[in-house]
Amino acid sequence: MKSNSSRKLPKITPPPRWRKPSFTVWLGIGILIAFFLHGLYISNLTPERIYQGFFRLGEFLADAFPPKPDRLTNIISATIETFEMALVGTVFGAILSLPLSLLAAKNTSPNSVVYGLSRNFITLLRVIPDLVWGLLFIVVVGLGVGAGILAITVDVMGFCGKFFAERIEEIDPKPVEALRALGASEWGIIVGAIFPATMPSFVASTLYSLEASVRSAVVLGLVGAGGIGVELATSMQLLRYDEALMTIIVIFVVVLLVERVSSVIRKALM
Repeated sequence: MKSNSSRKLPKITPPPRWRKPSFTVWLGIGILIAFFLHGLYISNLTPERIYQGFFRLGEFLADAFPPKPDRLTNIISATIETFEMALVGTVFGAILSLPLSLLAAKNTSPNSVVYGLSRNFITLLRVIPDLVWGLLFIVVVGLGVGAGILAITVDVMGFCGKFFAERIEEIDPKPVEALRALGASEWGIIVGAIFPATMPSFVASTLYSLEASVRSAVVLGLVGAGGIGVELATSMQLLRYDEALMTIIVIFVVVLLVERVSSVIRKALM
């Protein structure tokens, strides 16, 4: 019988050592701290100002309660318009993201030049806020839902394009290699191996984009892109706070419903 001393002890991996930051890292941290302190200074968020702001908030709530349902029909109609704007923009953006993600994934991009250009294009779409896209498309197509749909489409392309490409790069290469060995075309490989393996993740990412797009559509309406944002901006500008509160309640209910339905669908797919 072997003694306990002859048993092999498990190999203990030492914890990773903390690397001493370089001068460049310390310089970057110092610059961020400087920007933080300057931002705190220019905000002028003094305790007295915050204290007075709570009283103004109380005045707003006093004027807003009870919410006025007189224009509820128009508010619901504008809310449906907002949801449709988000839905159309999300669907267009997700569809356009599919070919873009194939070009931006290392294992499906035809060459490094196309890969780099596609990745940089996705980055460009992501770094520009949807509100800026909305203002740009208002100049292009004018005020209304069309500008909002185009802004959401571009914003979703940046989001879904990145996550679709990363998901494609994570797939198991064996089915792809098997189809390629059988002489399948590139399109056949995409349809037969890549899309089946990635589609649940694609749908889940698209649903998450829809949730974000509904919120974005509300904000885009504030700059003239149509939908419920126009109703909210008008009520606030005319100091009709009771109508504004009614609008906010409807927005909350719609966003909550979209998130709950989206969550149920994602759980069923993932």
